[in-house]
Amino acid sequence: MANTKLSAFLSLLLVFSSGIVVGAVGYRVYTTSVAVSAKPPEKRPSPEETRKRLIQEMTTEVHLDEQQVGKLKQIYEETRATFNDARTRADAKLRAEGASIHDEQVEKIKAILRPDQIPLYDALRTRHEAEREAEHKQKGGRRKGGPDDK
Repeated sequence: MANTKLSAFLSLLLVFSSGIVVGAVGYRVYTTSVAVSAKPPEKRPSPEETRKRLIQEMTTEVHLDEQQVGKLKQIYEETRATFNDARTRADAKLRAEGASIHDEQVEKIKAILRPDQIPLYDALRTRHEAEREAEHKQKGGRRKGGPDDK
C-alpha cells in the first residue's frame, strides 16, 4: 500500500515537473520568435529628404550639370504643388460628401422619431458636437472642415 502511494506521488511529481519544463521551453521559444519578428518600423524619410536624395542620385548617376539640377528642382517643386492642390481638392470633396451623407442620416433618423422626440434628438446632437469640439481643442488641433479650414 505504501509502495503504491509512493509510486503515485512520484508519478504526479514527474508529470508536474515535465509540465514545468515543457512550459518553460515553450515560453522561451515563443518569446524568442516574437522578439525576432517584432522589428521596429522603419522611419520614412521626409519629402524634403527624399527630394534631396533623388537630386543627388540624378546628379551623380546621370551626370547633370548645374543648369539641369536647377530645372530638376523646379520640376520637383511644381510636381509637389500639383499633388498638394489635388489632395486639397480631394479632401474638400470628401468632406462635402461626408457632410451630405451625415445630413441624410440625420433626416432619416428624424423621420422615425415622434414630434416630441425631435427637439431631444437635436439637443443630443448639439451636446455631442460640443463634446467633440472640446475634445479636439484639448488635443490642441484644428478640425478639418471647420470654418477656418479654407
